[in-house]
Amino acid sequence: MPTIDADAHVIESERTWDYIDDSLSAFKPRVVRTTTPLGTETEWWLIDGRIQPKQANIGQDTSEESREMRDIEARLRHMDELGVDIQVLYPSLFLRPLTNRPDLELALCQSYNRWLRDIWLKGKNRLRWAAVLPLLSMNEALAELRFAKQNGACAVFMRGVEGHRRVVDPYFYPLYEEAQRLDMPICIHASNGSFDLHDYYIDEPGFCRFKLPCVGAFHSLIFSEVPSLFPKLRFGFIELSAQWVPYAIHDLARRFARRGKQLPSDLLEQNRIYVACQTDDDLAYILRYTGEDHLVIGSDYGHADTSSEIEALRRLRERGEVSPAVINKILDDNARALYAL
Repeated sequence: MPTIDADAHVIESERTWDYIDDSLSAFKPRVVRTTTPLGTETEWWLIDGRIQPKQANIGQDTSEESREMRDIEARLRHMDELGVDIQVLYPSLFLRPLTNRPDLELALCQSYNRWLRDIWLKGKNRLRWAAVLPLLSMNEALAELRFAKQNGACAVFMRGVEGHRRVVDPYFYPLYEEAQRLDMPICIHASNGSFDLHDYYIDEPGFCRFKLPCVGAFHSLIFSEVPSLFPKLRFGFIELSAQWVPYAIHDLARRFARRGKQLPSDLLEQNRIYVACQTDDDLAYILRYTGEDHLVIGSDYGHADTSSEIEALRRLRERGEVSPAVINKILDDNARALYAL
């Protein structure tokens, strides 16, 4: 049975930025090091005058060569060991805001996307990827989207909040229109693109910074009925688990009722929305709200947080409370539909 890892990661390295033109070399992220009084050395990225974590959230159940894509054959061999046919690759560094400068954002996104293109070319079509777009410059973002579509990308990566804009902002409508034309889903991955929101929650472990903005994005999309404006566009909500879906739907149903409307029973089907679940989610309960055709699953390969489970796809098959036919949909059919694989 084919198996698709709907959420795997690459860990950016210095070679990620090799595609930045020499004339823009001042834009290249640099590695800086700090040392604690106890002598522990930590590496950081220096980008646009701010330091960003470089060594945080690294999964030690993967090799450095595999997670940084230094050895693509090693990555493919590990996928074989895990029983995974295709991984869909998401970024790590871009899960947080990096800059408010459109020119710098463009340079970073272009270099990242060309790095992923080369990974895809060497990956025997088993390493598909989500494009990172310079959303501060919509015309440039659309050009990058077209480049990505032609070079192995199968999704558009978005954060729960992008700068000062929510995902329902009409500013993004040209992106949604072009993504729909290109048959590329908009995938909102646990992340946050707002400096204000990110820094406000800087001392909490990540739930409010990275996950709640994306749950809010789901609620906003449904409440605003934006998906109805783009009737062929698919949306994914990645690395949030799926346990929150019933709560959000209950709240939306009440709000729709106050507007004299009824929420459809097949809400995710009607809005072409897919959600990545985890092996410890109450799937029998969640499926009553999502239906069996709109759950996918990922391993969070390369990371080490609450969503990381390198054996997630294999373990999902071991669960007994959901039929094997539904498990097969979650592991293959649904991800294939979301990403048009």
